[in-house]
Amino acid sequence: MHQQTEMDEGSIRRRKESQNGSTGHSLDCQTKDKQPVKATVLQKDIGLLSGICLIVGTMIGSGIFISPKAVLLYSGAVGPCLLIWAACGVLATLGALCYAELGTMITKSGGEYSYLTEAFGPLLAYLYSWTTIMVLKPSSFAIITLSFAEYASTPFYPGCTPPLVVTKCLSAAAIIVIVTVNCLSVKLASYVQNFFTVAKLFIILVIVVAGMVMLARGNTENLSNAFDGTSPSIGAIGLAFYNGLWAYDGWNQLNFITEELKNPSRNLPLAILIGIPLVSVSYVLVNVAYFTVMTATEVLLSPAVALTFGDIVLYPLSWIVPLFVVFSTFGSANGSCFTAGRLAYVSGREGHMIKILSYISLKRYTPAPALIFNGILSIFYIIPADINTLINYFSFAQWMFYGLTALALIVMRFTRKELHRPVKVPIVIPGLIVLVSCYLVLAPIIDKPELEYLYCTIFIFSGLLLYYPFVHRKVNWACKLMRPITMHLQLLMEVVPPEKTE
Repeated sequence: MHQQTEMDEGSIRRRKESQNGSTGHSLDCQTKDKQPVKATVLQKDIGLLSGICLIVGTMIGSGIFISPKAVLLYSGAVGPCLLIWAACGVLATLGALCYAELGTMITKSGGEYSYLTEAFGPLLAYLYSWTTIMVLKPSSFAIITLSFAEYASTPFYPGCTPPLVVTKCLSAAAIIVIVTVNCLSVKLASYVQNFFTVAKLFIILVIVVAGMVMLARGNTENLSNAFDGTSPSIGAIGLAFYNGLWAYDGWNQLNFITEELKNPSRNLPLAILIGIPLVSVSYVLVNVAYFTVMTATEVLLSPAVALTFGDIVLYPLSWIVPLFVVFSTFGSANGSCFTAGRLAYVSGREGHMIKILSYISLKRYTPAPALIFNGILSIFYIIPADINTLINYFSFAQWMFYGLTALALIVMRFTRKELHRPVKVPIVIPGLIVLVSCYLVLAPIIDKPELEYLYCTIFIFSGLLLYYPFVHRKVNWACKLMRPITMHLQLLMEVVPPEKTE
């Protein structure tokens, strides 16, 4: 039976390759994203523009339309709030510059996973992939789709909050649609990404221009006494930074797909230096626009700041704001799903996750098992969750790994001097990122110790219970148990192992 399936797969693959051989040129012309010509090799098809679209499209999600409230709440007044938004932009740019050096030095997909492997060995990289694949990526996907559902359902419930069951069902539906799109075709997923990136830049432009018009009319009272009433604690500033940086999260997305970038040593740093400052400027200007028409109290009371802004300024065209915010969050969820699939794929390929996750669809050339796995976990995260507790939990673990990755950069300056570095940042920058991430991890815990931080830490280290028997020792019974399961899933999904690229 087993030999039979292998023969079938071999013949299918050969047939596929012969078909692709004849249509290779047309594929190359059509491809915007990564569409492998052979069954399971990812092509270098992402140019500079697609790279910028992925960064901008994933960063501008729901954060700027939901988080302004949280940043304002913890920072205490309009002035510090705007300063924190600007500072978060600078931090994201500095962090991404470190990633530019790492990505051009180690040209493997998988983001932090590959860099932690190189610098600290497989154990830490395994803990990263365990935490990220099981918690961080799916919970972030869940958070984005929940805010998508919140905005999409609000117009149908004027004057009150949509019922939870409605937002959760809509959110689950969005996850299913996005996973399906990503499984069907990489090209389709990239078209979706580019379309929604243009849409979100358009709505930001509308909000900023409307804000400028209001400023020109003399609506400056909220901005003139911007620093009144501020005395936030150190921990509160940490939480304000958390929520601001949540809106900037996604600056490392391009590093997850380095293997598919054309000329990464040029395009990776360029995409970062164009994309992230563009997002930072947009964010600060959008916040200024909000404060031209709403007082700090109104911003805090609004269930969805961008919608309230639209109702005040753009009436009778105020419906365009929720429509485009829905577009924006959907596009960001698509980008998040896209890169999450790549991380699970690389992790499975290196043997740190079950092998089936590293398999690639024979007909559609997408890492379907990895994408479906991420989607199923995300649906589980929707069931209990309140968005804000998820964000704080998420940032705590996320920044720990950002700090470790910046530390990896410093460590490799001394341990891996022989590696070619097309981009080289001053060592002060990763040093600063390490300090900031220590602060962002520790300040909220010291300020307000909560059990969820302890649960998070326990969960991260619980990965070790699986690491020793299944990854390090590769126990026999586990291999025997997984073999028929893998084979049946392989036949069900029509997926094959990736070909060796080295």
